[in-house]
Amino acid sequence: MSDKNMFSNNPNCKETVCIDTNKIFDSCRDKDCLEDLRVFLTDYSQEIIDRATSIRCKESEVIAVNVNVEPIAFNRGFFSIDIRFFFRVVFDACICMGRQQEIEGIAIFDKRVILFGSEGNVKIFRSEPGDDNFCRINPEDIEMKSNLPTAVVEVVDPICLSAKICDADVKTGCSPIRGIDAIPDHVHKQMKGKLVDDGCKRLFVTLGLFSIVRIERPVQLIINATEFCVPEKECIPCGEEDPCSLFKKMKFPVAEFCPPSISQADFDRDFGSSDRDRDDRRCACGK
Repeated sequence: MSDKNMFSNNPNCKETVCIDTNKIFDSCRDKDCLEDLRVFLTDYSQEIIDRATSIRCKESEVIAVNVNVEPIAFNRGFFSIDIRFFFRVVFDACICMGRQQEIEGIAIFDKRVILFGSEGNVKIFRSEPGDDNFCRINPEDIEMKSNLPTAVVEVVDPICLSAKICDADVKTGCSPIRGIDAIPDHVHKQMKGKLVDDGCKRLFVTLGLFSIVRIERPVQLIINATEFCVPEKECIPCGEEDPCSLFKKMKFPVAEFCPPSISQADFDRDFGSSDRDRDDRRCACGK
């Protein structure tokens, strides 16, 4: 987008302003291999596992994350961040007569990181739009924000690496750390059946997880600002144009028809490249 559409040309619109925003004080990233996580199955899935001859992991997703922040004693400004991930994992199970059945369950992983979050000794009170606190007497009616920093967790859906079935009485390499009581109701309700903790077999999965954790606080900053952008381009309404005419305006997806070689994939991963660069390198046939 051109500068013409982004900023006003009026030189009098530039000024120094004070803004209230969140400042990131510390952050970290991790690549965790989560080995042998116990999968709590639904009642129907447990019946399938008890009769299964083999298992494979089909897909996994993060459905909930619980985050708790606590200050560390004798280390001012540092905080421990306890994170509990809840994964929904889908499997394909082979049962008698070579039949394949899809099952699902919940896996749990706990993680703790220590980050610097600075110090804050103020009590924060904020008014909400539409609230009239003029006649409120009880202090409980007025919301107060604590001076703890905010922890933010960013995570992508994990990668299924392996899965295995163990007998319920086998403890070596297959002993659960947390019970089914660790799963809150809002996670339980996302399953298609009731989660159980019985049966003669147990299911375990190994996942690969990429995550970023950061800790931030509200701060006031002085910045040089320009008037908010006022676009000059007009909005074009969607009309009943011929579908074939719209299709003819679309760019031909050259890259989709020319898979990259291993050298090109390594180059894109290490140095990055735009879609246009990849199109030019991949296909002479696109001319």
